[in-house]
Amino acid sequence: MTTFTDLGVDQDIVDALAAKGIVDAFPIQEQTIPLALPGQDLIGQAKTGTGKTFGFGIPVVQRLGQNPEPGVKALIVVPTRELAVQVYEDLDLLTSNRATSVVAIYGGKAYEGQIDQLKAGAQIVVGTPGRLIDLAGQRLLDLSNATEVVLDEADKMLDLGFLADIEKIFQKVAQVRHTQLFSATMPGPIVALARRFMSNPIHIRATDPDEGLTQANIKHIVYRAHSLDKDEIIARILQAEGAGKTVIFTRTKRAAQRLVDELGDRGFSVGGVHGDMGQEQRERSMAAFKAGKVQVLVATDVAARGIDVDDITHVINHTIPDDDKTYLHRAGRTGRAGKTGIAVTFVDWDDLHKWALINRALEFGQPEPTETYSSSPHLYTDLNIPAGTKGRLTTAPKSERPRPERRSQGGEGRGGDRGGRTRTRRPAGATGTATEPVAEHGQPATPTEQVEGSGTHDGEGKEHHDGKPAPARRRRRRRPSGQSPQGA
Repeated sequence: MTTFTDLGVDQDIVDALAAKGIVDAFPIQEQTIPLALPGQDLIGQAKTGTGKTFGFGIPVVQRLGQNPEPGVKALIVVPTRELAVQVYEDLDLLTSNRATSVVAIYGGKAYEGQIDQLKAGAQIVVGTPGRLIDLAGQRLLDLSNATEVVLDEADKMLDLGFLADIEKIFQKVAQVRHTQLFSATMPGPIVALARRFMSNPIHIRATDPDEGLTQANIKHIVYRAHSLDKDEIIARILQAEGAGKTVIFTRTKRAAQRLVDELGDRGFSVGGVHGDMGQEQRERSMAAFKAGKVQVLVATDVAARGIDVDDITHVINHTIPDDDKTYLHRAGRTGRAGKTGIAVTFVDWDDLHKWALINRALEFGQPEPTETYSSSPHLYTDLNIPAGTKGRLTTAPKSERPRPERRSQGGEGRGGDRGGRTRTRRPAGATGTATEPVAEHGQPATPTEQVEGSGTHDGEGKEHHDGKPAPARRRRRRRPSGQSPQGA
């Protein structure tokens, strides 16, 4: 194996990596670092989980020097907030023994903290296109001296429609610069972008572009499953032998939250990352997952490229991806850093045409997914699930609907001096059957008025289920004492 010292990396960076147990370089790093250190523009292409971040991060940090001048000198553009956090953490590690400062710029968080770090002289900026252009437009972010520029996950930029923003960003950085572009796939528009904004780039493929979709260290399992049985199947897979951290991908944010609630009710330690969550919530869920406090992370595709955890054992596609590229990036969350992993995909009956396209593109050789239920014997053998496993942990608390608090009868509470009757006061306009009717001005109704069915409408009486006293009762209480009804 080639070490980072062999590649000409400065000793302080080598020491920072060694402190985290990172000593040997991956193939993409072996090929890109020696070229990027002198300033060669390059395109790095490799499957996910092979260390692309260090492949471009080490040259950027080393080329800035031990003690760079304050101000933005390097810019790394990423497509998603989650990836911005992950890249920031990696670069923060690389600069831990240097005076270089790194700042993450992305949406969903307050401007003030990010602006303060920029004003303090941060030299490396990791950001998403929208927030970068926003701050640059307000003249709070000066990119004119950025001589190191990196586009990470460029194909995702294309998918999210960021190419126009990328062009705006390139107009703001230094004209003479060192540019690196990294991506797992290389569609035509990305190649055109590289030709336009890069100077004689060298295209490096650490592996064949199609290799890694079905790489040997990931076991791919595809089931045709009924939507009503998926939760039970997933709950049993989570209890398989060797199951550790697991990422489950859903198509929509509502489906993600529903699955978080369902698995939590079944007793699993689960967190979520999706668009209905605030940025702080998403970061807390991700941090808990990385730290091992949460075993299961349910996510939409927004987080697919920001989950950089080496010890994920299983990836489960609750709903099939729309295409083979999305499948690649989902499955690539497991089997990282040379470890093994399992990718399980559920195909609904209505989505068989999508599976046909993915199967053909990835050459799985499985045109018909195996029809599978939670009781299917092959489910247990395929995934090493212990016999007799059910979809609810024995320690899971039983779900109970919270009951309204009742006052004790007898001498306690305001109803205690009325023959042990309970009293529940409703807010004005509230619905629901009251324990005791309340008369005008908040005074309790007389016992003679408290008849069975009071406060409801059964089609015969005058009382209404609207939380308000009936008009007849109000008129009756307003009559002077001793006046007959006929005289009212």
